[in-house]
Amino acid sequence: MTSNQLSKWEYRVVEPPREPSQKEARDPTGLLNEVADDGWELDETIDYVGGGTKFLVFRRPTTETATETDHE
Repeated sequence: MTSNQLSKWEYRVVEPPREPSQKEARDPTGLLNEVADDGWELDETIDYVGGGTKFLVFRRPTTETATETDHE
């Protein structure tokens, strides 16, 4: 990629796995490995105001690229 090209990203948002009570989070290792196998990387988490993770945000580069002039 040259310096005048920017990466384009696509995003995927998922709820973290929960136990049947919906109050306790389950170990997300399986989910993380599954999406990583498809090229996704964890970008950030969106948390509840009172604590706890509401969503996991993943991203991966698309096959398209945009030049800097596309964004001006």
